[in-house]
Amino acid sequence: MERHAVVAIPEGLHARPAAQFARLAAAQPVPVRISRDGNPPVDAASILAIMTLGADAGSDVTLQVDVPDDAAEAELDRARDALDALEEFLTDPGR
Repeated sequence: MERHAVVAIPEGLHARPAAQFARLAAAQPVPVRISRDGNPPVDAASILAIMTLGADAGSDVTLQVDVPDDAAEAELDRARDALDALEEFLTDPGR
């Protein structure tokens, strides 16, 4: 399962916003990865990995969660909730 988002944080995913994003990703009930410009995804809970993306304001990023084809509805809900929370962080600079 994946979600596309445009980074609306004025300073992009650098320093403090990257740390906040990594903490939020680590708090999710499922592992999340993030990628930019078709590059391989990195662990969204790793501040160093996030900073290597070079995701400035206006960058298009992809959030990914692995969900098995036979996943139960509760597992799908957890994945959607994780993507919702991280997408909101990226797209709502007034967070």
